[in-house]
Amino acid sequence: MPNDISPKAEIAPGAKIGQNCKIFPFVYIEDDVEIGDDCVIFPFVSILNGTRLGKGNKIHQGAVIGALPQDFNFCGEKSYCIIGDNNVIRENVVINRATHRGAKTVIGNGNFLMEGAHISHDTQVSDNCVFGYGTKIAGDCEIGRGVIFSSSVVANAKTRVGEGAMVQAGTTFSRDVPPYIVVGGKPIEYQGPNYTMLTTYGIDEKVQKHIANAYRLIFHGMVSVEDAARQVEEQVPDSEEIRNIVDFVRTTKLGIIGKM
Repeated sequence: MPNDISPKAEIAPGAKIGQNCKIFPFVYIEDDVEIGDDCVIFPFVSILNGTRLGKGNKIHQGAVIGALPQDFNFCGEKSYCIIGDNNVIRENVVINRATHRGAKTVIGNGNFLMEGAHISHDTQVSDNCVFGYGTKIAGDCEIGRGVIFSSSVVANAKTRVGEGAMVQAGTTFSRDVPPYIVVGGKPIEYQGPNYTMLTTYGIDEKVQKHIANAYRLIFHGMVSVEDAARQVEEQVPDSEEIRNIVDFVRTTKLGIIGKM
């Protein structure tokens, strides 16, 4: 189907627009931009150089996609902001492109970014995540599949959040959040397994108990993270989820929340 593009939108001649897109008045799109099929771009959205937008995305008023990185190391190099399919990007969201030549900020598929969320340079977001109102994700972060951030969460630079984790409202963290758990508070603390997400994933109740036991060893044992990972391998029955937990905690560079 043909596009429905308002004559009041400002679209640079080099921009590539897919099929069946609706672009409202006062949208601003620069030259080095590619937009996939079936996208809806609401008024006053800016889509800037280096943006590659997949199919079926909806971008609401005031959002800025592919904004220049807020990084003192940025020297104007050509970098990218890659966004997958079927994402909902609400009002006033800002997503920065990467800092260095050829590097990418990446947003996967099926994510929901609520009003005022900000995803900074070089951050990698997987699929089906939720970013609550005013959530701020700093540069070089890694966000796993199905992560939920409640409102006003702040993830500091280079932190990782494992798949299926939930971060409660108003939480700030500077260390990694392992998979399948709920965390929150000031200072941030482990609140228990994310049983809602595990059930949604179809994880067997027995495996859910194994996950709870693994985190009992990690967070309540008086041992290092490496020793806790070894105990999990020795004492908890093996599964894909347990291996994910062990791999995550073993590869941390900043440390795990709640562990010294």
